[in-house]
Amino acid sequence: MAKTAKLAADIGGTFTDIVLEDGAKRWSGKVLTTTHAPELGVIEGLGLVLEASGLGPQDIGVFIHGTTLATNALIERKGAKTAFITTEGFRDILEQGYEKRFDHYDLMIDRPAPLAPRPLRFEIAERIAADGRVLLPLDEGAVRGLAQRIIAEGVTSVAIGFLHAYAHDGHETRVQDLLAKLLPGDVTICISSEVAPEIREYERFSTTVANAYVRPLMAGYLYRLRDRLKEMNLSAPLFLMMSGGGLTTLETAARFPIRLVESGPAGGAILAAQIAAECALPYVLSFDMGGTTAKICLLTGGEPERARTFEIARAYRNMKGSGIPVRIPVIEMVEIGAGGGSIARVDKLSRITVGPDSAGSTPGPVCYGRGGAEPAVTDANLALGKIDPAYFAGGKIPLDEAAAKQALHKHIGSRLGLREFWPAAGVTEIVEENMANAARVHAIERGHDIASCTMIAFGGGAPLHACRLAEKTGIDTIIVPKGAGVGSAIGFLRAPVAYEITKSAVVPLADFSAGRVNKLLAAMTADARAAVAPALGRKTPAIQITADCRYVGQGHEIRVSVPVKKLARADGARLKAAFERLYEQVYGLRIPGQEAEAITWSVTVSSQARKPGRAAKAAKRAAPKPRSKRAIYDPALGKQAQAPVYWRFDMKSGAAIRGPAIIAEDETSTIVGANFNASINSLGYIVMERRR
Repeated sequence: MAKTAKLAADIGGTFTDIVLEDGAKRWSGKVLTTTHAPELGVIEGLGLVLEASGLGPQDIGVFIHGTTLATNALIERKGAKTAFITTEGFRDILEQGYEKRFDHYDLMIDRPAPLAPRPLRFEIAERIAADGRVLLPLDEGAVRGLAQRIIAEGVTSVAIGFLHAYAHDGHETRVQDLLAKLLPGDVTICISSEVAPEIREYERFSTTVANAYVRPLMAGYLYRLRDRLKEMNLSAPLFLMMSGGGLTTLETAARFPIRLVESGPAGGAILAAQIAAECALPYVLSFDMGGTTAKICLLTGGEPERARTFEIARAYRNMKGSGIPVRIPVIEMVEIGAGGGSIARVDKLSRITVGPDSAGSTPGPVCYGRGGAEPAVTDANLALGKIDPAYFAGGKIPLDEAAAKQALHKHIGSRLGLREFWPAAGVTEIVEENMANAARVHAIERGHDIASCTMIAFGGGAPLHACRLAEKTGIDTIIVPKGAGVGSAIGFLRAPVAYEITKSAVVPLADFSAGRVNKLLAAMTADARAAVAPALGRKTPAIQITADCRYVGQGHEIRVSVPVKKLARADGARLKAAFERLYEQVYGLRIPGQEAEAITWSVTVSSQARKPGRAAKAAKRAAPKPRSKRAIYDPALGKQAQAPVYWRFDMKSGAAIRGPAIIAEDETSTIVGANFNASINSLGYIVMERRR
């Protein structure tokens, strides 16, 4: 009998979400993340959903996993002791970074320290030119001497990055081979020509060092999880969600864990894309709020924006350029420290501040009763009546409402002269303004009119704050999908198996070398196919090819689609025409007579996307009777109001209610604001529309 059940697990900073689907049936659950050994939380959650479903490990056909472990290790500096080996004269590239300051007016500017400190950055005499000529042979004797220094320093991971290795990797691979024989077997070795074979040495070196820094941690975790799954007789293939929205094998993920840094949020964007297609939404703002962070992503035509650059551990929260750059395929989004566990304080200017630090799962918000002392956003929501203390996380985590109110009074109310529910209202108002501001800036930077978007809200916290965020940003319609509290994990189950390979090769478009490009793309396609072959089997994959093009002499490129075929010389002119059309859309002009060139080529091989169903018009029906009533604070009213509490699955397609109201379910609650109506569409999604 075919194994039809699909399992997904999403490890966040506070909760680990588990989703099990078998056909149209779905079971889900939340457990607190076991930070010291994340696989334990996954196994605990897996046990819960298997028990609820009556299925066994042998019934699971595929297991898809996403995690923030790599991101957290980079932010918290809990990775391996890493050395960096580079071309003589380039030791300090990681320190120098870009030629410009990210904040021109801050005389005390601060940047994240390199992951490989200067004493562990080593130079080797070697030099290969951009055209492949060996200007200085590799000093192999120096490599052998360096191996002894690496051992003496107790280094457990080595990153290698040489100048022009993106095109000519001979010296990198030779050093890798030598060190593999000279160093202990448990020392990790990463080379830039495999991790990020693209021009611009700073980003290439930075990405390679980051990959080496987290690889021992991530590989160890992934193989421990695989072994635990085998112990419980779960033999289904394990795939990992990548930052670009595709799935990859465990082996590839363990080798290139830097591609997993945004794997959890990427699952949410995939879910939002499916809902956008189902509901025929041209412009969408995806709002994902969990226990530690909030993520904002914009989608146009049902597709999230994508990029190849991402910054980790920004020294200045919203300042581009202040973090560690990595060159990986990633879904474009903004992420801020605004989750249920984000800690609220009063600063020296008597202002309420929220985050970016989080109480996480241990000790967690005060109401968890696990040792937390400072109030968090969840404490404020509990004090405002938005959360049922007896049914949080499906009743698995009882909450102490009195402790939450006491902490809010002690740390917020007493310092500002606020009583009753006002300290909690102040906290939620600030965190909502932080999220609204991040959404506004993100939309403006990308030329979007945020008020024209439909919001799709999911994650344990987003449905609690969606109406207020919509009011602040001018959005009129909000959709809360089924299973919203575990939305990213559901998104994992909708993601294609995909792998993208990127490689830099400068090719003039006027004198287009079709033979050279065809050879390059054929090799890249073969490598990408090999990465996804275990998952695709005999299925025909989809192939997408792009080229990053620019006018000769410029420093920035525009991505252009390349036809999937054997290219001819005439295709150079076609690529230039496509580039100039896009260039004019972005910059409003073309540069007559200026030659163009392709700099970087990308090949993505993926499983064929499934077409989602479409929402139909639902016949109106009466709403069910509310199960109870609860006093909640509504910012539109500026006071507390008695709100009916509906159980989400009592509400059938076509049922409609007026706010203020609460629609409760196992993993979250949707707060319907006083200015909103809510109804259930044909797909079972909550649709909230603002009354005018």
